[in-house]
Amino acid sequence: MCTARSAQRGVTLIELTIAIAIIAIAAVSVLQVYSLTAGRSADPLQTRQSLAIAESLLDEILSQPFTINDLDGGADAMGPEAGESRGSATTPFDHVDDYNGYSITGIVGADGTPVAGLTNYTSSVSEQWQALDNIGATEGLLVTVTVTPPGGAPVSISGFRARTAP
Repeated sequence: MCTARSAQRGVTLIELTIAIAIIAIAAVSVLQVYSLTAGRSADPLQTRQSLAIAESLLDEILSQPFTINDLDGGADAMGPEAGESRGSATTPFDHVDDYNGYSITGIVGADGTPVAGLTNYTSSVSEQWQALDNIGATEGLLVTVTVTPPGGAPVSISGFRARTAP
Protein backbone atom coordinates (compact mmCIF):
# COMPACT_ATOMS: atom_id res chain seq x y z
CA MET A 1 0.00 0.00 0.00
CA CYS A 2 1.37 3.31 -1.05
CA THR A 3 0.67 6.29 1.00
CA ALA A 4 0.74 9.84 -0.06
CA ARG A 5 4.08 11.44 0.06
CA SER A 6 4.87 12.42 3.66
CA ALA A 7 5.50 16.07 4.49
CA GLN A 8 9.07 17.16 4.02
CA ARG A 9 10.95 18.26 7.14
CA GLY A 10 14.22 20.27 7.57
CA VAL A 11 15.87 22.84 5.35
CA THR A 12 17.59 22.69 2.04
CA LEU A 13 21.26 23.42 1.58
CA ILE A 14 20.48 26.71 -0.14
CA GLU A 15 18.25 27.89 2.73
CA LEU A 16 20.92 26.95 5.26
CA THR A 17 23.64 28.81 3.33
CA ILE A 18 21.52 31.97 3.09
CA ALA A 19 20.69 31.84 6.83
CA ILE A 20 24.38 31.49 7.75
CA ALA A 21 25.31 34.42 5.47
CA ILE A 22 22.64 36.67 7.04
CA ILE A 23 23.76 35.79 10.58
CA ALA A 24 27.42 36.41 9.65
CA ILE A 25 26.66 39.85 8.18
CA ALA A 26 24.66 40.83 11.27
CA ALA A 27 27.43 39.61 13.61
CA VAL A 28 30.14 41.52 11.73
CA SER A 29 28.03 44.72 11.84
CA VAL A 30 27.43 44.43 15.58
CA LEU A 31 31.11 43.70 16.27
CA GLN A 32 32.22 46.73 14.22
CA VAL A 33 29.93 49.04 16.23
CA TYR A 34 31.11 47.45 19.48
CA SER A 35 34.77 47.84 18.47
CA LEU A 36 34.28 51.52 17.57
CA THR A 37 32.47 52.20 20.85
CA ALA A 38 35.00 50.33 22.99
CA GLY A 39 37.92 52.05 21.27
CA ARG A 40 36.60 55.50 22.15
CA SER A 41 35.18 54.73 25.57
CA ALA A 42 38.13 56.34 27.39
CA ASP A 43 37.77 59.70 25.61
CA PRO A 44 34.75 60.91 27.60
CA LEU A 45 36.39 59.72 30.82
CA GLN A 46 39.50 61.81 30.16
CA THR A 47 37.40 64.83 29.26
CA ARG A 48 35.28 64.53 32.40
CA GLN A 49 38.36 63.96 34.55
CA SER A 50 40.04 67.04 33.02
CA LEU A 51 36.94 69.12 33.70
CA ALA A 52 36.79 67.92 37.33
CA ILE A 53 40.47 68.81 37.82
CA ALA A 54 39.99 72.25 36.25
CA GLU A 55 36.90 72.99 38.36
CA SER A 56 38.68 71.94 41.54
CA LEU A 57 41.71 74.12 40.83
CA LEU A 58 39.54 77.09 39.80
CA ASP A 59 37.51 76.76 43.02
CA GLU A 60 40.73 76.70 45.04
CA ILE A 61 42.01 79.83 43.29
CA LEU A 62 38.79 81.83 43.51
CA SER A 63 38.43 81.03 47.22
CA GLN A 64 41.68 82.92 47.96
CA PRO A 65 41.57 86.56 49.10
CA PHE A 66 41.94 89.28 46.46
CA THR A 67 42.84 92.54 48.19
CA ILE A 68 45.00 95.55 47.29
CA ASN A 69 47.81 94.40 49.59
CA ASP A 70 49.02 90.84 49.67
CA LEU A 71 48.32 89.05 52.94
CA ASP A 72 51.98 88.56 53.80
CA GLY A 73 52.65 92.29 53.38
CA GLY A 74 53.70 94.50 50.53
CA ALA A 75 51.96 95.60 47.38
CA ASP A 76 49.99 93.13 45.37
CA ALA A 77 51.73 91.83 42.25
CA MET A 78 50.68 89.33 39.60
CA GLY A 79 52.28 85.95 40.34
CA PRO A 80 53.65 84.49 43.56
CA GLU A 81 55.93 86.43 45.85
CA ALA A 82 59.48 85.16 46.34
CA GLY A 83 59.50 81.80 48.10
CA GLU A 84 55.77 81.08 47.75
CA SER A 85 54.58 77.83 46.25
CA ARG A 86 51.21 76.13 46.07
CA GLY A 87 52.02 73.14 48.26
CA SER A 88 54.28 74.89 50.79
CA ALA A 89 53.46 74.43 54.47
CA THR A 90 55.22 77.67 55.44
CA THR A 91 54.69 80.05 52.49
CA PRO A 92 51.73 78.81 50.44
CA PHE A 93 49.89 80.81 47.80
CA ASP A 94 47.76 83.22 49.83
CA HIS A 95 46.23 85.45 47.16
CA VAL A 96 44.23 84.89 43.96
CA ASP A 97 46.92 86.33 41.71
CA ASP A 98 49.68 84.16 43.20
CA TYR A 99 48.49 81.41 40.84
CA ASN A 100 49.27 83.36 37.66
CA GLY A 101 51.69 81.28 35.58
CA TYR A 102 51.25 78.19 37.78
CA SER A 103 51.83 75.02 35.75
CA ILE A 104 52.35 71.40 36.74
CA THR A 105 52.55 67.94 35.22
CA GLY A 106 50.98 65.35 37.47
CA ILE A 107 48.01 66.58 39.45
CA VAL A 108 48.60 67.28 43.15
CA GLY A 109 46.29 68.44 45.91
CA ALA A 110 46.57 71.88 47.52
CA ASP A 111 48.92 70.38 50.12
CA GLY A 112 51.25 68.97 47.42
CA THR A 113 50.09 65.35 47.74
CA PRO A 114 50.09 63.62 44.31
CA VAL A 115 46.71 62.31 43.14
CA ALA A 116 46.97 58.65 42.09
CA GLY A 117 46.21 57.96 38.44
CA LEU A 118 46.63 61.57 37.32
CA THR A 119 50.41 61.70 36.85
CA ASN A 120 50.15 62.27 33.08
CA TYR A 121 47.68 65.17 33.25
CA THR A 122 49.00 68.73 33.03
CA SER A 123 47.40 71.89 34.34
CA SER A 124 48.21 75.56 33.93
CA VAL A 125 46.73 78.83 35.14
CA SER A 126 46.70 82.20 33.44
CA GLU A 127 45.24 85.38 34.87
CA GLN A 128 44.59 88.77 33.37
CA TRP A 129 43.09 92.02 34.54
CA GLN A 130 39.52 92.31 33.34
CA ALA A 131 36.85 95.01 33.61
CA LEU A 132 33.27 93.87 34.12
CA ASP A 133 30.28 96.24 34.28
CA ASN A 134 31.04 98.65 37.18
CA ILE A 135 34.28 96.89 38.11
CA GLY A 136 37.38 98.62 36.74
CA ALA A 137 40.11 96.87 34.77
CA THR A 138 42.47 96.87 37.78
CA GLU A 139 39.76 95.63 40.14
CA GLY A 140 38.73 92.46 38.31
CA LEU A 141 40.68 89.34 37.45
CA LEU A 142 39.83 86.73 34.82
CA VAL A 143 41.28 83.36 35.85
CA THR A 144 41.62 80.61 33.21
CA VAL A 145 42.56 77.05 34.15
CA THR A 146 43.59 74.64 31.38
CA VAL A 147 43.95 70.89 31.95
CA THR A 148 45.31 68.53 29.30
CA PRO A 149 44.84 64.76 29.62
CA PRO A 150 47.45 62.35 28.23
CA GLY A 151 47.03 62.34 24.46
CA GLY A 152 43.77 64.28 24.65
CA ALA A 153 42.37 67.70 23.92
CA PRO A 154 42.83 70.45 26.53
CA VAL A 155 39.88 71.57 28.65
CA SER A 156 39.76 75.23 29.74
CA ILE A 157 37.40 76.96 32.14
CA SER A 158 37.41 80.53 33.37
CA GLY A 159 36.16 82.42 36.41
CA PHE A 160 36.04 86.08 37.40
CA ARG A 161 37.05 87.55 40.72
CA ALA A 162 36.54 91.13 41.87
CA ARG A 163 38.87 92.81 44.33
CA THR A 164 37.62 93.20 47.89
CA ALA A 165 38.54 95.79 50.50
CA PRO A 166 41.75 95.05 52.47
